[in-house]
Amino acid sequence: MTQVGVNGYGTIGKRVADAVTAQPDMELAGVAKTRPNFEAETATRKGYPLYAAVPERADQFGEAGLDIAGEVDELVAAADVIVDCTPSGIGAENRSLYREHDTPAIFQGGEDADVADVSFNARANYENAVGADSARVVSCNTTGLSRILAPLDETYGVEKARVTLVRRGGDPGQTGRGPIDDILPDPVTIPSHHGPDVNTIFPDLNIDTLGMKVPATLMHTHSVNVTLESDATAAAVRDLFADETRLFQIPADADIDGAGKLKEFAHDAGRPRGDLWENCIWSESITVEERDLYLFQAIHQESDVVPENIDAVRALTGTADAAESMATTADAMGVGIDYGR
Repeated sequence: MTQVGVNGYGTIGKRVADAVTAQPDMELAGVAKTRPNFEAETATRKGYPLYAAVPERADQFGEAGLDIAGEVDELVAAADVIVDCTPSGIGAENRSLYREHDTPAIFQGGEDADVADVSFNARANYENAVGADSARVVSCNTTGLSRILAPLDETYGVEKARVTLVRRGGDPGQTGRGPIDDILPDPVTIPSHHGPDVNTIFPDLNIDTLGMKVPATLMHTHSVNVTLESDATAAAVRDLFADETRLFQIPADADIDGAGKLKEFAHDAGRPRGDLWENCIWSESITVEERDLYLFQAIHQESDVVPENIDAVRALTGTADAAESMATTADAMGVGIDYGR
């Protein structure tokens, strides 16, 4: 059993920890928190060994009535792999700690690409991370784009991709984030950071991205235009995507016209925290004009990278190939939506 430590038990970390415990070949070595807030209490209630991420604050946990198993360096030493889910920039600061203990590490997309040996997406470049010392799971938006670009490129070839991203202003719990009542180019220059990030997965892909930030917390929405190298039809693209477990094509008769109903659907389906690990593509938006493919998709920024983190653990440890890992992750977590079946 692979012992997995999670450093940072916030939006992504708590989801990764739950996903690790669901896997048949992994055990959660523990989670690290900077302070004894409600998430730390949740971790102890679930029986997760809790470690102090900041040694100077270790006493605060006991004062709050929370027992800790030790400090973060002990968690790193005990783990076969550490998944760093700390806020952007902190992962890079933690890299020396992981190297000191010779513990393979997985970082998140908020870090610069050079934080790790390889940027990672399970569907697109799993093999590049096999046996590596570190991997960076690309951001939620880059993950979503990689999942559709990989099968398109393999089947038709991609001449150019153009994507406009309408981005939520913050996660539901990020009360300090904005805009409050505004719509902002983010950034006003082109490309947004998403295109270069996609190129860390597909180095030769011709892609332009534009970003806008809106006062919403639910999900990101992408307007995608891909010029293919060979002819396709909308029906053929739908059939292609139907074979991809991490792509959910929203049927026209589902009456799901936006992110609000998607989240309602996830809650009704019994998904933990209302998570949607899959890209949510409006099936009727899939259109092909000559060699230009168009579609709309929604990306749940809090959860779509979670299966990728699990697959990255297996890639770094070399315990499964891409197909086996993705299938195991799907079975253990319940990834994949067979609507109406």
